[in-house]
Amino acid sequence: MGLFDGKKGLVFGIANDRSIAWAITQALHAEGAEMGFTHLPDADPERPKMFKRLSKLVDGIGPKFKLSCDVTKNEDLDRVFETAKAEFGEVDFVLHSIAYAPIDDLQGPVHAVSRDGFKQSMEISVYSMMDITGRSREILKEGGAVLTLTYLGGEKVIPGYNVMGLCKSALETAVEYLAHELGPEGKRVNALSAGPLKTLSSSAVGDFGKMLKLYPAIAPMRRNVTPEEVGKVGMFLLSDLASGISGENLHVDAGFHIMGAPPADAKFEAEG
Repeated sequence: MGLFDGKKGLVFGIANDRSIAWAITQALHAEGAEMGFTHLPDADPERPKMFKRLSKLVDGIGPKFKLSCDVTKNEDLDRVFETAKAEFGEVDFVLHSIAYAPIDDLQGPVHAVSRDGFKQSMEISVYSMMDITGRSREILKEGGAVLTLTYLGGEKVIPGYNVMGLCKSALETAVEYLAHELGPEGKRVNALSAGPLKTLSSSAVGDFGKMLKLYPAIAPMRRNVTPEEVGKVGMFLLSDLASGISGENLHVDAGFHIMGAPPADAKFEAEG
């Protein structure tokens, strides 16, 4: 018997097979969860690239629905939650894996971020979590959970992470406030802070290659984490095993976040 037998949930934000949301989805499916999914809107409806990309991954696990969703549009979110209510009635979990910043703003210094770029980054990366959580209250069962994804750049300066660090900082604070607000209803809200993994989002982050080399040198476990490890922890936080955890930002980074300086045996690869 799986931890999620008979349980149902919504997954926002699978971009491709390297997405952390996909790693968590696989762990949820292995434990018996039924899920509905959203994907980014397709620019050309005649060539539904995003729909096909999601379908290639999830069709093998029996998705209850697959819907296009632009989180900046109320009508799209209305449709997703109306479909979820019609299909499931109630859900046991919601996974939010959505973040975006215009590439010029992301790769440039924080002091030079454009006003419109900042607003768009915060709306998609932070407000979407607040909005989705608020909408989830109507269908989320008592004992249910909402989970979002963050990174250490929201707590400390990570060169190259830039404006997304500001977004993740705001996201982590939003998680605490949302946990406070949903707690009396018996519902939990948490964040998972993973070490650097090769995802579509991380490919746009400056100096990402250096991060991948840094973790094995500095992390207490002398390695980086795997998508499978992150996926299992995401599944745990959404499960009844984590029934007493809310408002938490759980790090899955081989211990990297505890270090204030490199260990004595740290070895760094030479530049070039």
